[in-house]
Amino acid sequence: MRRIGWSVLGLILVLLLVACGSAQSEGGTSGGDHAFDYGGDVTLRILSGSENQELEGILDDFARERGVNIEMEYQGSLDIMRTLQGEGIEYDAVWPASSLWLTAGDTQYRVKHAQSISITPVVFGIRQSLAEELGFVGREVSVSDLLSAIQAGELEFCMTSATQSNSGCSAYIGFLYALLGDPDVITSESLQTPGLSEQITQLLSGVDRSSGSSDWLKDLFLTGGYDAMVNYECLIISANQELEARGEETLYALYPYDGLSIADSPLGYVDNGDAEKEQAFLDLQEYLLSDEVQNEIQRTGRRTGYEGVSAENADVFRADWGIQPDRVLSPIRMPSTDVLMECLNLYQTEFRKPSLTVYCLDYSGSMEGIGREQMVEAMSQILIQENAEQNLLQASEHEVNILIPFEGYPRGVYTAVGNGEELEALYTQVEAEEAVGGTDIYYAAMEGLRQLKNYDLSQYTPAIILLTDGVSDGSFSDFRDGYEAFGADVPVFSIMFGSADPTQLEELAELTHARVFDGREDLIGAFRSVKGYN
Repeated sequence: MRRIGWSVLGLILVLLLVACGSAQSEGGTSGGDHAFDYGGDVTLRILSGSENQELEGILDDFARERGVNIEMEYQGSLDIMRTLQGEGIEYDAVWPASSLWLTAGDTQYRVKHAQSISITPVVFGIRQSLAEELGFVGREVSVSDLLSAIQAGELEFCMTSATQSNSGCSAYIGFLYALLGDPDVITSESLQTPGLSEQITQLLSGVDRSSGSSDWLKDLFLTGGYDAMVNYECLIISANQELEARGEETLYALYPYDGLSIADSPLGYVDNGDAEKEQAFLDLQEYLLSDEVQNEIQRTGRRTGYEGVSAENADVFRADWGIQPDRVLSPIRMPSTDVLMECLNLYQTEFRKPSLTVYCLDYSGSMEGIGREQMVEAMSQILIQENAEQNLLQASEHEVNILIPFEGYPRGVYTAVGNGEELEALYTQVEAEEAVGGTDIYYAAMEGLRQLKNYDLSQYTPAIILLTDGVSDGSFSDFRDGYEAFGADVPVFSIMFGSADPTQLEELAELTHARVFDGREDLIGAFRSVKGYN
């Protein structure tokens, strides 16, 4: 039985120091920022896409050899774009998945020395046996072929959110491009083409799980039970390496010939007037582009040119996995920034599978004060559509949002359908609730499951979101038994507030293949990240 999709929220990283040789690494409950510190005089802070986590060994070598400290912070490509659009940039370099986000974000021209470090196409990875069953092995496949399989109920796939991650955005734009009949470029007028809305909606109905991060999507896929994944070629290769090591069925890569998009991984310097840092950046860039290191980068499944890979790395790009290292990559032409944003707004409000989200809000006594204030402010960013639109978090016409305020028991259930007055009325209820009493997150989450039984989950991306400080009475084992009896793939995500303790929340996340986020320092960033799971 294939897994069912979902929705969700939140992100900020809780930083933990972990020893890594003589270097230091930072990590958190939602995935890891990392620091490579060998006591150098210069520190480069790099804002990067999560896919570059697989290059940390190479960055560690540079930091150790050259005495330059590196701090990596991982965010989605759209978050990187928004950072570049901000008044001040607290980073020394940016490393998004695609030059598209530099063009869209760096309107003040503060990024210089940008060069592509590697390239990787966005491909479909389908379980080998299913790819054979669908007749996709050993031939060219179009987006229409994939759409036909989805319409026939033969294919579901995991994909990152188009409004939060480059791989999802690139795949989505590729879908539009193909469904429009390979135009020179997508325009605002072409988005009104009759039949396009129906076709792209049907195609995206095949998404059974989503993510705000390409790297975490790969990790999610490896939990098992999914048939296909849209992701970077290099991450398909990485997933296959782990699947093969575990003795499990690997993925077969497909390159939709009419909608192929490319991530060119540009690394650029943010010019803040520090000559010493600029030189350290140039040294790092030169190191990454050197022949020796480019060969190492190829070993991770990334290409270093548009035509083929070196003979010594051919064993990484395996033909039996459908990988085509000699394929000449001819990517689609991306639309202008204005049209791109129009595409993303249409995705968020019309084209994607509707979300079905249960928000369980902790109003126990321990949330009184700052915890409650943070939670209420956080909900204003998702329920008040004027706020949500600023960060591509807005609701769609057909989605369902359910609010369950709780303490030691659920206080009530409030439901809103669509993106109109009903939804914003939920915020009035959020503001009205007082923080008092005990805490039972398990009782609240179980009530969330009971509410989901009223819906055909195959038509939605369902999720339960706990907004809480995570200190709870109640029984995890009772919830586990109830969840397993429920029998559907519904993630239980958590956003922490107040004096948060992630211990119990991480148990829930592990059980339901979800994540824990920290919402105390950057409310908007938390919701942008969690919305990637819609």
